[in-house]
Amino acid sequence: MAGFDPGSGAGITADLKVFAAHGLFGVSAITALTVQSTQGVRRVEPVAGALLRETLDCLAADVEIAGVKIGMLGSTEVTEALAGFLAASGIPRSRVVLDPVLRSSSGKALLEEAGVRLLREKLLPQVGWVTPNLAELAVLTGLPEPAQPAEIPEAARALARMAAETGRAAAGEAGLHVVVTGGHLDRPDDFLLAANGEERWFPGTRVETSATHGTGCAFSSALLSRVLLGDGPVEAVAGAKAYVRAAMKAAYPIGKGRGPMHHLYALEPKAGEGR
Repeated sequence: MAGFDPGSGAGITADLKVFAAHGLFGVSAITALTVQSTQGVRRVEPVAGALLRETLDCLAADVEIAGVKIGMLGSTEVTEALAGFLAASGIPRSRVVLDPVLRSSSGKALLEEAGVRLLREKLLPQVGWVTPNLAELAVLTGLPEPAQPAEIPEAARALARMAAETGRAAAGEAGLHVVVTGGHLDRPDDFLLAANGEERWFPGTRVETSATHGTGCAFSSALLSRVLLGDGPVEAVAGAKAYVRAAMKAAYPIGKGRGPMHHLYALEPKAGEGR
């Protein structure tokens, strides 16, 4: 569930490529149409909440849904419809990943304040994973944006407490895993606060490339893929981070701005194999 990026660097079409790269088949429900390119977002047009819910119910009646990735929501109405679907779906929260896309890379707000409140109160307690960047972490918690890595763990704990206070995990099911992505740090380290309280840093090195459009979308979709393929929390985060790094390094020029990664790099024939 995500918005449609006509450039296919982020959103629904990028998510589907990530799933395919991991050997999974993705079905999709579009939350919003966008007018955008590698140079930025010009316009966002959310779909009707009733249409999204009808799409989700139609898909759920036809196929067995192994897991859910949630990206841009676009409106309060869509957020409400999605929260209602998840509550009735029976899908384990441990297989639901929320990438809280609240603002575009070019600075455009993608969800109004009422929608953010609903996300905190109704959606966050129903997901098993949330993958905010530093700015999104600040919006969700109401705390200042972390200025240095040392401030990230406490902000992550605050977000986990917020989710626990507004919802309760089903019997025998884990709570919320918080993964704070550090792509905007000088050194792009990611931080995991697991549902059991374990904390882990994942060191990163900066890739010199302009192919950075949709990295958050790709990371969260790769994370869900790794979870569905049986990885534990630490292995899933490490695998998703490695995938994004490799896809960035394999990218080729597309567009005049921040281009997309090469999501399907691993499916290309190796040297000497032919096509």
